[in-house]
Amino acid sequence: MSDRPNKVALITGGSRGIGAAIAERLARDGFTVVINYARRGDAAEALLEKIRESGGQGMALQADVADPAAFARLFDTVEAEYGGLDVLVNNAGMIHYANLVDFDDATFDRLMAVNLKGTFNGMREAARRLRDGGRIVNLSTSVLGMKLPTYSVYAASKAAVEAMTSVLSKELRGRNITVNAVSPGPTATDLFLEGKSQEVVDRLAMMSPLERLGAPEDIARVVSFLAGPEGGWINGQVVRANGGIV
Repeated sequence: MSDRPNKVALITGGSRGIGAAIAERLARDGFTVVINYARRGDAAEALLEKIRESGGQGMALQADVADPAAFARLFDTVEAEYGGLDVLVNNAGMIHYANLVDFDDATFDRLMAVNLKGTFNGMREAARRLRDGGRIVNLSTSVLGMKLPTYSVYAASKAAVEAMTSVLSKELRGRNITVNAVSPGPTATDLFLEGKSQEVVDRLAMMSPLERLGAPEDIARVVSFLAGPEGGWINGQVVRANGGIV
């Protein structure tokens, strides 16, 4: 087992987009970062190399967060390598746009498996095994407040995440572990931009009084605050990081 250089943070879905920005930011904050990915091992390894070139440390681990046994193995590997885990960022997720009446069962089940069950798997494992004084940060969505058509199932999965966030924060009494959620608005990631016309992107950007889309780094800054010492008095909360869109 290697020496633990500071604290250790696991970011699910950490190879791209918001997850990658979070991994880079936490590495700059001094965390050893564990970048989880489902399929894009090349992207995870490239990100890890970038982090190491900047003086950071960490590893990349494949796992489907929807599989509870796979999530447990993530913790096993982290504990074997670093002695334990201090921060879990439940970022892995998927989105599918469709009116509720058109949503097919297979897509519903997979979306809930990743967004809801995957986050539940992480929270449960962290509740059992996170070191005292740790942090759990879940990713939600500001679509819950925007109530946009075609987002019903996605929003429902994240509403459940927010409910579990506030309840778990109370269940972990006595261990000095905080549990919070970050709720981004429209954010300029490849996943968000895919399939959208420039007109649609511009319209979404102008919905915020700040007249721009969020950047992955905007969200990473909020996670950094919640994961760091300055965020230690924030617990059981949902932080709406959306530029005032709702």
